[in-house]
Amino acid sequence: MHDEFLCHVTAYGICGGQRIGVPLGTYRAPTLALALWWLRDRASWIAERLDPLPENPRYPHGSLVPVAGTVPDVPSLLRAWCADVVRQELVADELADGRLVRIAVQDETTEYELLAESVDALRMQRTIPALVVPVA
Repeated sequence: MHDEFLCHVTAYGICGGQRIGVPLGTYRAPTLALALWWLRDRASWIAERLDPLPENPRYPHGSLVPVAGTVPDVPSLLRAWCADVVRQELVADELADGRLVRIAVQDETTEYELLAESVDALRMQRTIPALVVPVA
């Protein structure tokens, strides 16, 4: 079992013809449960900012309008991922086995990426090249 997890959230878009990443947060989780909680929290945070509830008093009446049905619904995808217990367990299993987990959703302009990986697995990857020395 891996003890610590490094989690990142990044938004990617095109600016000046180049793909640009904007970090939206990083967290070093001391436990698997906290890593999963943080990923769900960030996914919910993104979803709320992209698609706030119209009845929220912070938004004047009529300031929010629905988008066309052809636009990918990133907020719904993120909310569905947060609520899916089976997918959460799969993510937990992958992280516990030391594998990198990437959750990515995108609309017409932006890709949102949530990453998590074991700090122990990262440390082990750094030592592998030092252990493999060509002979000749």
